[in-house]
Amino acid sequence: MSDAFGTLRGMSRRNREKRAAKHKNRRRATQGRPGFDPGPDRAALLEGLVMALSAAASCHADDLPRRATELLAEYRALGHELDVAADLVVNEALAAAWEHGWQPSDVHEIACRRLKPAEVRYLDEAIVLESRRYAPATVHPEWRAEIARIAAGVGASAPSPQMWRWATSTGAGHHETLTVVLKLLNLLGRIPALQALLPLPGAYRHTATAVSDAGGKALGKVRALLAKAEATEFPGEAEALSAKAQELMSRYSLNEALAQHDRGRPAAAAARRIWIDNPYATAKAALVQVVCGSNRCRAVWAEGLGFVTVIGCETDLNLVELLTTSLLVQASRAMLSAGRGGGAQARSRSFRQSFLVAYAQRIGERLDSASASATAEVKRDGRLLPVLAA
Repeated sequence: MSDAFGTLRGMSRRNREKRAAKHKNRRRATQGRPGFDPGPDRAALLEGLVMALSAAASCHADDLPRRATELLAEYRALGHELDVAADLVVNEALAAAWEHGWQPSDVHEIACRRLKPAEVRYLDEAIVLESRRYAPATVHPEWRAEIARIAAGVGASAPSPQMWRWATSTGAGHHETLTVVLKLLNLLGRIPALQALLPLPGAYRHTATAVSDAGGKALGKVRALLAKAEATEFPGEAEALSAKAQELMSRYSLNEALAQHDRGRPAAAAARRIWIDNPYATAKAALVQVVCGSNRCRAVWAEGLGFVTVIGCETDLNLVELLTTSLLVQASRAMLSAGRGGGAQARSRSFRQSFLVAYAQRIGERLDSASASATAEVKRDGRLLPVLAA
């Protein structure tokens, strides 16, 4: 994966052409802060602190605590300035991640896999704070939704600068907190570039689109069916309810495609990333792939990072996301149920891996049947063939 995409460079390696722009942004960012003089000397000081933080974060992860000790010793008299510089350098690291195709939920997910929970919480708060730089109207709705989900976990009203305030609120020492900042920078500086799926925050421009009330109702019915499927203790009933949800949404998706075709709006491909948790990630990714196959989507499994990229039209992506989330819950419950009372072999890793693969194949057949039934019904409309081809 790293060979395919390359790696993001640390802040200290970024090209000089961006330095002047960053210098201006830092001076602007410090304006209005109590007791902070935004003059050229102060801005140059911030520039030096940002570069020092970036350079310290570029070392091996095991050396980060030592580098934090050195920074605190060197800049002991510049506590406030170091606090401000930490905000600026983390903002720059996040902006670089956005430029390299990552979205807020992606950064959160990779952090959950590589950092401690307290460090993830710091990063989540930093993401929310960074999002305030953009006017809401210039941020894609899906991006705003991701920020809202992250903010729900950390709160959206925390003031900046973040570092020492976070240390006080959590009871962490300055050394521990600065080490957390360096860990975040180290992670963000090493993640690979991804294909961009949404406009960058600040670059989105709203375009008027027709909103279908039927779409919201259909999704509501699908969610209700899937909730029942997750609640039942009978695997057969759960699969039947999931198949019914598939049939309902397939029918809506095809009718919506016809309506868009009649309005002269050609089919447009979009993409989303679905992150897969361990254990048994490969088997779970296979389940995502069969759901995609039943809904006219394609899936690409990025095993090294742990996500599946799903490509299709927006309506089908909504269904794939809903079904996948629910079926992963159902599959895990069915797997654990099958293992109870079956001895050690039924609780082994190989058994559970095989069970999930078999589950994916079985539910895929049911979803294919449900989708085919809905398609056959809509196919009576002669306009469907060119729509499906598109």
